[in-house]
Amino acid sequence: MKRLLVSFLTLCLLAACSSISPAPTPTVVFDTDLDHLQPDLPIFREPLIESQRSILTAMDDATVYRIEFAIDEDLIHVEGKEIVFYTNREDESLSNIQFRLFPNILGGTMEVRDLLVDGKPVTPSYGLENSLMTVPLESPLAVGQSIRLEMEFSLEVPTDVELNYGVLASYEGVLTLAHAYPVIPVYNDEGWNAELPPQAGDLTFNDAAFYLVTVTAPKDLMIVASGLESAPVTTGRQQVLNVAIGPARDFFLAASDDYEVVSQQVGEVTINSYAPKSLQEQNQAALTAAARAMKTFSEQYTPYPYTEFDIVVTPTLALGIEYPGATAIAERILLGEYGEQTSAYLESTTVHEVAHQWFYNLVGNDQLDEPWLDESLAQYVTWQYYELNFGAGAADGFEQSLLGRWARVENAPIPIGQPVAAYEGREYGAIVYGRGAFFFEALKNKMGAPAFDAFLRDYAVTFAWENASTEELKLLAEKHCNCDLTPLFEEWVY
Repeated sequence: MKRLLVSFLTLCLLAACSSISPAPTPTVVFDTDLDHLQPDLPIFREPLIESQRSILTAMDDATVYRIEFAIDEDLIHVEGKEIVFYTNREDESLSNIQFRLFPNILGGTMEVRDLLVDGKPVTPSYGLENSLMTVPLESPLAVGQSIRLEMEFSLEVPTDVELNYGVLASYEGVLTLAHAYPVIPVYNDEGWNAELPPQAGDLTFNDAAFYLVTVTAPKDLMIVASGLESAPVTTGRQQVLNVAIGPARDFFLAASDDYEVVSQQVGEVTINSYAPKSLQEQNQAALTAAARAMKTFSEQYTPYPYTEFDIVVTPTLALGIEYPGATAIAERILLGEYGEQTSAYLESTTVHEVAHQWFYNLVGNDQLDEPWLDESLAQYVTWQYYELNFGAGAADGFEQSLLGRWARVENAPIPIGQPVAAYEGREYGAIVYGRGAFFFEALKNKMGAPAFDAFLRDYAVTFAWENASTEELKLLAEKHCNCDLTPLFEEWVY
């Protein structure tokens, strides 16, 4: 495996086949001392649109991950190295730092070795079925103090898609690396947020951070990743490319030797959609929906922050899964599994996942304890998308699909604001993805449309790159309507 480069290779946008127009090719050279890696370096400017680059200075104490992945030709075994620059941004000293090792509960295995804290060897402890690694500190890390953590790891990727929708899998020639590196969870008034996630929902609750990633892989693979990729450098049977993204909640990578890409420009943003060669007509449909959604949500809320957004078709068992700057869409949708409804499923799924770029990535939330904050809201703004772009008839059609979800539990008034683990059987999908959207419609009716629209825009801006809670959303809504929303929240949320 290649060792860390002191100089990051010249970063440029990977030239992509485009059915519409070629993307511009930004170039930036990264050259810095790894002992003083900061978010406000030039390398992180190019992945952001011009208006969003000021966030780099404001987040100069955010966590920075410097990761290497070396992918074996079998697409199952991955060797990794990671350096993390972490600053204590909490209001108390920390006696340890925790990392989640999610592959160990996703059907794969991850083993960490050679752990160093500020250059000194440290022995960690493990819990939660080896998915939690606790790193003890020689002395408490004071507020505002920074440390450097370094480790190597070996990853074996599962070869099925049975656990958590197949977010981490090597299956049918497609490699998906989600949650495939040691990651620091959120620390808040509950301490470190670490628990065993249910199968039904999302896995992570992460702060926004910055990622510099080097990928070494078989040369015939097309790599799709969160962030802005460099053109690959090929040597023998391998390719090496680099990726930069931040702020971002996570880092995701998918790869296949059967992908073709179509691209479209929306303002400063290049949208790329990757699918098998045999599915390019459907791939174009996904691209068109994503471009329309990108324009709609950027105008309604706040601009999409990155210069690139990627759609990638995978064998996931979910309809779609959101990641920063990217989304995975289930191959079975493009294959026509839903018959006459296939085009509707493809568009609504794509739009829902684009919505998560605002409500999950830009505005974070506890996806395990308060999943409604991103999932119900993403469903609601998808409903808005249909009305804004196609009128009341199309919006009514999507409303019927939401009612159909809720009807799976006979329209039971189950609260939408519960943790994922509190729902049983079909309740999670029916309530969070069905009933949840109707709460936001009730909220709009209570507040009035102008106040509600202003509230959602303010919500996206006020909590950008932060983590919002149910109570914070409620207080902001009450500020915009100058009214008490407690009865409404008691009826729907609590």
